[in-house]
Amino acid sequence: MSFRVAIIGAGPSGLAQLRAFEAAEKQGVAIPEIVCFEKQEDWGGIWNYTWRTGLDEYGEPVHGSMYRYLWSNGPKEALEFADYSFEEHFGRPIPSYPPREVLWDYIVGRVKKGNLRRFIRFRTPVRDVSYDESSGKFTVTVRDLKNDHLYSEVFDYVVVAAGHFSTPNVPEFPGLDKFPGRVLHAHDFRDAAEFAGKRVLCVGSSYSSEDIGTQCYKYGAKEITFSYRSNPMGFAFPEAFSEVPLLLKVEGKTAHFKDGTKKEVDAIILCTGYQHHFPFLPDELRLKTNNRLWPLGLYKGVVWEKNPKLFYLGMQDQYYTFNMFDVQAWFARDVMLGKVSLPSLEDMQADSAAYRVAEEAGTTPADGIDFQCGYIRDLLGRTDYPDFKPEVMAEQFKEWKHHKEENVLTYRHHSFRSIITGTLAPPLHTAWMEQKEDSLKSFLANN
Repeated sequence: MSFRVAIIGAGPSGLAQLRAFEAAEKQGVAIPEIVCFEKQEDWGGIWNYTWRTGLDEYGEPVHGSMYRYLWSNGPKEALEFADYSFEEHFGRPIPSYPPREVLWDYIVGRVKKGNLRRFIRFRTPVRDVSYDESSGKFTVTVRDLKNDHLYSEVFDYVVVAAGHFSTPNVPEFPGLDKFPGRVLHAHDFRDAAEFAGKRVLCVGSSYSSEDIGTQCYKYGAKEITFSYRSNPMGFAFPEAFSEVPLLLKVEGKTAHFKDGTKKEVDAIILCTGYQHHFPFLPDELRLKTNNRLWPLGLYKGVVWEKNPKLFYLGMQDQYYTFNMFDVQAWFARDVMLGKVSLPSLEDMQADSAAYRVAEEAGTTPADGIDFQCGYIRDLLGRTDYPDFKPEVMAEQFKEWKHHKEENVLTYRHHSFRSIITGTLAPPLHTAWMEQKEDSLKSFLANN
C-alpha cells in the first residue's frame, strides 16, 4: 500500500489504531506504512504511572495523570476488548474491579501478541502538523528527545490519539496564593498516603473528585469535603465526608463556600477537569471542545469534517472506553483503506448536528449511557469489529451506578459477567478498603 499514516500517541486509542491495521493485515489486506509517535518511554498512555509531576527529565510536560493505588472505578467487563478477553490474558477469571497495573498489563498484553512495537517511535513528541492543500499531504514535525533532534516527515493521513486527560483545567480562587497547606490539581496527585491525618478539600464533583477523595480516606485522611459547582454527587458517604457548594475563597486555612458555610482544611485538590489541548495543530485542524459526549466537528465522532484525512480517537466524554476506541479505530482504518465512503461535508455536519441534538435531549446518566451505546452500535454496523453487545454493557453501567449509590466504598465488591466469555467474575478476596497494596503480583495472589 503506497500511502503513509501518522498516529499521535501510543495509549489505548493509538494502540487500538495499530491493532485495527494489524487485524486487516492478518486478513490479507495490504496496509499502509505506519508511524506512531509516542512522547513517553513506553506504551499505555494515561495508564502509565510516574512519580514525576510538572516536567519530565527532558523538560516535557508530564503526560500522565495516573496515581498510585488507583483501581478501576467501573467494571472491567464493560471495557473488555471484543477480540481479547481478560480471561485469555490472565488465564483465569479475576474480580471485576482491578487496580491500575492489572489494567495496564491487559492493555499491552493484546498488542504484545503482535509485532506492533515496530511501528512506534518512543520519546518522540509531535511539535507541529501542517497540511498542504496542493499536495494533499501532512508534514509532521517531531523531536527525538533521546538524540535531541528535530525532524519532519510527510504523511497522507494523521490520527490524533493523544488523549484529553493530560492538560489540567486549573481555576483561580481568591486566597489560594496564601494558603499555608498543599494545593494541587488532580493531574499532579500521586500518593494518597501523603494526606493521612489531614482535612482534604476536593474541588469538583465528578469521577476524579470522588475517587481521589475516597482514596485519601482509605489511606488515612481525617476528613474529606467535596465542593460542587452545580450538583452534589449525593452518595451515601461515611460520616467523615461532606458535600458543600462551590468554593468562593480561602482565608488562611479557612475555606468559604457559596452557601455561607466554612471549613478548616489542610490540603486542597482541584479535581476540575482537563482541557482538550493540541498545541501541535493549527487552528484549521484543531478540535476545540469541552468534555462532552458529542464534540462537534467530527463525523461519527472520528473524522475531522473539514479535512477527512485527519482523524481523532477517544475525544468524547466516556462511559465506554477501550472497546469504543477499538470501534472508532476500525472505522478510521476502513475510511483510510477506502472501504468506507464518506458523504459530503454538509451531510457529515448534518449527521453530527443530529447527534448533538440527541445528546442534549438526555437528562440523566442513564440517558448518557444509552446515547453512547447507540453511537457505538452505529459504528459497529459499519465495520467488521466483533459485536460485543454494547446494549448488555449499558445495563452493566447502570447497575454499576446503582451500586455506587448504595455504597461508594463497597461498589467494587460486586461481580459482573463477561459478555465475551460468559464467565461471572469472582468477588474480591478482601474488602477494597482493606487492600492497601495494589500491585499486579499482590492482586493476582490475593484474588
